[in-house]
Amino acid sequence: MQESIATRKTEAVSTVGEGVKQSPGNERGKEQQMEHVLLVFTALLLVPLAALKAQEPAGFPYLLPAMKPVRPLSAAMERLYDDYLAPTPEANELYSTFKFTALEGLDYHNGDGTISRRDPSKVIRANGKYYVWFTHRQTAAPPRGPANGTATIPSTDWDLSEIWYATSDDGFKWQEQGVAIPRPSKPHPGWRSVSTADILIWKGRYYLYYQGFLEMSGKRGDDCPVTASVADSPDGPWTPYNKIVISNGAPGEWDQYSIHDPYPLAYKGKIYLYYKSDFNNAQPHVRAHGLATADDPLGPFTKHPLNPIMNSGHETTLFPFMEGIAAFAIHNGLEHNTIQYAPDGVNFKIAAVSSLMPVAAGPYVPDAFTDTKDGRGITWGLCHVTGVGERDKQHSILARFDCDLSRDVNDPAMKQTDLYLKPETYFSQGLGKGQREWRERAARQPEAP
Repeated sequence: MQESIATRKTEAVSTVGEGVKQSPGNERGKEQQMEHVLLVFTALLLVPLAALKAQEPAGFPYLLPAMKPVRPLSAAMERLYDDYLAPTPEANELYSTFKFTALEGLDYHNGDGTISRRDPSKVIRANGKYYVWFTHRQTAAPPRGPANGTATIPSTDWDLSEIWYATSDDGFKWQEQGVAIPRPSKPHPGWRSVSTADILIWKGRYYLYYQGFLEMSGKRGDDCPVTASVADSPDGPWTPYNKIVISNGAPGEWDQYSIHDPYPLAYKGKIYLYYKSDFNNAQPHVRAHGLATADDPLGPFTKHPLNPIMNSGHETTLFPFMEGIAAFAIHNGLEHNTIQYAPDGVNFKIAAVSSLMPVAAGPYVPDAFTDTKDGRGITWGLCHVTGVGERDKQHSILARFDCDLSRDVNDPAMKQTDLYLKPETYFSQGLGKGQREWRERAARQPEAP
């Protein structure tokens, strides 16, 4: 076929001027010759296209096209090409499975519930080692609920907490360095508890943003604003700002009660600080993410007019990716267990669906503060696991997660979609007593006539 097409092209070109009489000075003849040439070549270009068209299958092709094919497509196939970076998980840079590893070097007092570590910050590298900050609770007793909380007994796992930090040479073995941010004196923000810190490096200085509780967690909900501390070194000393950096919303607004999980990035010449809030008066709880921006780390911060900018998720986890920002939406909302992407850092759309995602992930993001327009992604970080231990001794632990959400890494094992769990894992998610009894009664009812 290719040979005959090439032969026809040669023959046509050799005779292209036969129908046009040419003589010296005959300008019209030249124009006619050029028109004839163009017509012939147009016809020849259509020949291979027609030949290829004839070879196309009537149904969708067996070999999945890398690019969206020009043919009628179902909504599912339209979505496959329009909504994702690539049509397969293996080729989608924003799809990954996750692997988890227990950390070495951290003590939990034999699991009696008096020590808890949770909500790690982004991991940074400085002074030749890795740093992470986290919520650290060390109390005389485990949490006893808001009805039984006192000045020394916590109501929740993050009540009566401080911000501590740890360092590591390899990201697996960690050495706790002690307190970074203690609770300030009353009435400064955080006098009851400081928790859920995240880090910003801006113009050579270090800023920690964190939740500053002004009352016991759980009295109405989990109400708090965001405050901050600043240092010239990741090892401190940290100077508290002792003021609210991002205030709760006005009465009636979605974030009127809480600003949780502050998460700063350098983007578009500004500080983009993402956060979470709970709303809908627990009927049911709706959790969503918002955005506030500033030119200075201590504000003033301006909340984005499109808030909330994500409708699902819980703790905030974001990182620069290509020209935009990628984000985790974990275990809340209709879009939970997704990785999302916003080319402008604001308008997020689902880029991949995953499973067993890390909770409260604090990734290692080398370009978090470079204001990059070519974000490279992430491969590892820390997260937390909650509800560890017996019912009256429950606490949280830190763990490591690994993934392939990097444009510079190719780890095929991280692109698999099959998740094989042992039977006991499934059965641990069994029916409650009342749920089973209701189903047993319903099953015994006589069939309707």
